[in-house]
Amino acid sequence: MLKFEWRVEKEQRLKKFLQQQGISRRLLARIKFHGGHLLVNHEPATVKTPLKIDDLVTVYLPPEGTQDIITPIDKEIDILFEDDHYIAINKPAGFTSIPSQYNPQGSLANMLKAYYQKQQYENQVIHVVTRLDRDTSGVMLFAKHAYAHGLIDRELQSQCIVKQYWAFTEQPINQDKHGYIDEPIGRSPHSIIERQVTSDGKPALTEYWLKGQLQDSYQYQVQLHTGRTHQIRVHFAYEGAPLIGDDLYGGPLRPTMHRQALHCKSLSFNHPITKETIYITAPLPEDLLPFNTIN
Repeated sequence: MLKFEWRVEKEQRLKKFLQQQGISRRLLARIKFHGGHLLVNHEPATVKTPLKIDDLVTVYLPPEGTQDIITPIDKEIDILFEDDHYIAINKPAGFTSIPSQYNPQGSLANMLKAYYQKQQYENQVIHVVTRLDRDTSGVMLFAKHAYAHGLIDRELQSQCIVKQYWAFTEQPINQDKHGYIDEPIGRSPHSIIERQVTSDGKPALTEYWLKGQLQDSYQYQVQLHTGRTHQIRVHFAYEGAPLIGDDLYGGPLRPTMHRQALHCKSLSFNHPITKETIYITAPLPEDLLPFNTIN
């Protein structure tokens, strides 16, 4: 059972104090009705308990158990980071982030569920923090319990999670070595999958740096400042530089590339529980190495 403790710095009711710590009304209900505990100075308390300065508040979160809708698939996963609250995995290309109607057992969530079972974790519910397209590889972050998910989701919404990518093209974006693509993105009227730059789309901002050039390719470091579906792929195609292998957006095809040449190289965030700065990197996969210009 996970335990969290805080010292009180202001007189108030326990309910308000817990809300300030990021504990939602829904999580409070789970604590109350599913075996959790609220303590003040080691004594049982309720949400109406008044708090004094320097009181010690302790919360025990009940185990979440498992998630029957996700079937465990026993495949090896490359763990880049793990503690009691978060786990980051190096996602290979060709796998979805979560199960879908058309791919119920071929996702990273299925593999993570099997890993949780092997480790005999009390919490086996899959909490996805960041997603990647099926054919995009690299760092993908999960929370290991609902409280951690709620806390990190705040950082995600306030754009405090920094994701950077490697993207490879045959054409340069203008002649700029550094720049921004600030164009709204919405659904294509001709497809339920495809997106496009459109005046009535949602704001989307992509930052890029040209990091190297080979005879037939350009290597860009890319940082997302918004999180729209297919954002990098759509923006690069809009600028006349679709990603190598990205047939959905007109990218040039190569015999050795069977997906878009896009890899989430790093992810960083301020850990909302330990307060550490976490920086996670994923090495470039083998199919992208021929385009790499970084020593």
